[in-house]
Amino acid sequence: MIPHQVRLVEVGPRDGLQNEKQPVAAADKIDLVHRLQAAGVREIEVTSFVSPKWVPQMADNTEVMAGLQRRPGVRYSVLTPNMKGLEAALASRPDEIVVFGAASEAFSQRNINCSIAESIERFQPVVQAAHAHGIKVRGAVSCALGCPYQGEVSADEVERVARLMREIGVDHLGVADTIGVGTPKRVQRAMERALRHYPLSEVSGHFHDTYGQALANIYACLELGVATFDASVAGLGGCPYAKGATGNVATEDVVFLLQGLDIDSGVDLDRLVDAGAFISGVLGRKPVSRVGNAVLAKRPSLQESAA
Repeated sequence: MIPHQVRLVEVGPRDGLQNEKQPVAAADKIDLVHRLQAAGVREIEVTSFVSPKWVPQMADNTEVMAGLQRRPGVRYSVLTPNMKGLEAALASRPDEIVVFGAASEAFSQRNINCSIAESIERFQPVVQAAHAHGIKVRGAVSCALGCPYQGEVSADEVERVARLMREIGVDHLGVADTIGVGTPKRVQRAMERALRHYPLSEVSGHFHDTYGQALANIYACLELGVATFDASVAGLGGCPYAKGATGNVATEDVVFLLQGLDIDSGVDLDRLVDAGAFISGVLGRKPVSRVGNAVLAKRPSLQESAA
């Protein structure tokens, strides 16, 4: 069942940078997207159209989208949690929008102040309007493996959200381990439930590495034939809902794993490492990616090159 090709959705520019406390200039965000697409990344989650009151890092969404030098064959997506967000995003011509619902009632109430069923009702007009404009809709199921308020989340709860997303016309379903507590067997159970409602080509995994399980969970999904995964360059981001939780699995680490399995991702690892080093430099720290740091450590320093 292990696929020969995998599609990586780069979420660093949106999901990664939105968690940064220090402001990141629009020009640097645009530069990061350009570096990622130059490395061969074909799916990039660029920004979100949400209230700057809640997510100040994404207040420059229109400027960032307008500054992109778009490449044929690259899909640029944005997060639009409601109709107001979608209406604001339409002028920027996204190829795909993202909506998100939780598998945990407790998380839904604490995060967006409504029940899961109510959140799906809010998404329905967003999905319909996006389709009317020829835009694909990706749905993310957050806290699919565990919740900071509820604790364990069952496969039944994941399937419920998958079914509801399918009923309102969401095209693609992402199963997200928001706080990084999933392990391979539990991940497979959740994925199998999602696959009851979506074809393999329209299901993806989104994993955080809080307990060091992200790559193992990706491999568990590969065993089921799942061939689309979110990842974040340099391991950007974190989880505001769990103390000490690390960010999304680093794209560099995923690409290295796929290379070792002879699975084609279309991504040039060296250029991807360069992109991670660039944005980490902007943020004033080393990349979180273990592969990124290992590759950088093997390169000759500027002083050695000059000698």
